[in-house]
Amino acid sequence: MLAHLLNADNYINGEWIAGSGTAESTNPADGSVLGHYGPGTAALADQAVAVARETFDQTGWAASPRLRAAVLFELADRLEAARDEIADLIVAENGKLRREALGETMGAISEARYYGGLARTILGRTIETAPGNFSTMNREAAGVAAIIVPWNAPVTLLVRSLGPALAAGCTVVIKPAPQTPLVHHRVMRCLHDCPSLPKGVVNSVNEYGTEVGEALVASDAVDVISFTGSSATGKRIMAGAAKTLKRLSLELGGKAPAVIFEDADLDAAVRELTGGALVMAGQICVAATRFLVHRSIERDFTARMTAAFSAVRTGPGADPQSQMGSLIDLTNQSRIARIIEQAADEGELILRGRTLDRGAFMTPSLFRIDNTASELVQQELFGPIVSIETFEDEKEAVTKANATRYGLAASVFTHDLSRATRVSRAIRAGTIWLNCHGRLFAEGETGGYRHSGLGRLHGPEGLNDFLETKHVYLEAGVV
Repeated sequence: MLAHLLNADNYINGEWIAGSGTAESTNPADGSVLGHYGPGTAALADQAVAVARETFDQTGWAASPRLRAAVLFELADRLEAARDEIADLIVAENGKLRREALGETMGAISEARYYGGLARTILGRTIETAPGNFSTMNREAAGVAAIIVPWNAPVTLLVRSLGPALAAGCTVVIKPAPQTPLVHHRVMRCLHDCPSLPKGVVNSVNEYGTEVGEALVASDAVDVISFTGSSATGKRIMAGAAKTLKRLSLELGGKAPAVIFEDADLDAAVRELTGGALVMAGQICVAATRFLVHRSIERDFTARMTAAFSAVRTGPGADPQSQMGSLIDLTNQSRIARIIEQAADEGELILRGRTLDRGAFMTPSLFRIDNTASELVQQELFGPIVSIETFEDEKEAVTKANATRYGLAASVFTHDLSRATRVSRAIRAGTIWLNCHGRLFAEGETGGYRHSGLGRLHGPEGLNDFLETKHVYLEAGVV
């Protein structure tokens, strides 16, 4: 797959810049060293922000929608040309299946093309408040945007923020995840190769700990933070950004319930929820993590689900026979192992996950639990472990679905359209899937209620966090 060690530098003002020392990037499936990257510093982050600030203030980038569209279309073309190489890197550095890696790469290409189309259609409005008095509401770029990217989908989750930021006219500083620097570097090479991209519009500074991220959050020259990650980190960013009153776009944790009513097609539900729960080894914020099942069908559903989870072949992402890849690292493998023991103590462990001989692998787990106050129900577990809970009627189903602090996504399985409509309205989550789980695409907004975040990504609303509205008033007879 990868014949030689790779290297990932920082990228500022169109130039590759070495970091402070070097750090290794490893393959979570076997522990092998894939390459090295140069961690950035607060000083390097400040340098990148200064370049982005000057580019925004002193060039015509923010007033050039056709140029911005051209850049995004060029990025899409270069991502497509490098699709297989990027997918191989994702498999090696992230541990997910190759089909998942290809799907992620294609999703990023779709995002870039979608926002390339929107770049030329950012509209304001004009109103005449009195004879000859005109108010124009102009939509303008917010300024410098810092994009903080997670490791679980490092290409798609970058481009879904970068796309609307560039389409809106912002300049950008990116902080990639330390677990996937080589994947990020390959995407940055695609950007570097875009002939229409002016220097200084997109910059990137690697991270090892928290120094770079903290510098971006604290910088008075950064106008917007777009962050995808845990709710705990999102709260820290929100607190840090309060001093400079930054605009925040936060897509945070999730604890997605799947509600299965007694009239559901169980074959379809099991098929959808096996994929919906175990995609990326459960390391995605919209994964189905709680199965809420009508009591009358719980035993049947549990038996089917246990058989489906047991049949999943866990192995290296590059192996065509694998149906679920590895966790991101051994630390998370140990964390999930502790959660499995806690599930055995607090509930009924139906299927116990196990490690493989090598790598950060963990097979799926299922457990029954009745206590919605348990942290196993309340906390995002971020791995291939799912709870089964029961309900007696629609009211209890909704109550339990809303019982956590999260509200990112949910799914409902029923043939009753009226009930599907009522329940999807009653569940407090940003996305509700009916008789399926996990459908995400550029055209449809995603985002969370409550502790799952602020703002929306994807869709036309994805532009909003990167735009300001300016009111210009013309008095009759003055001009």
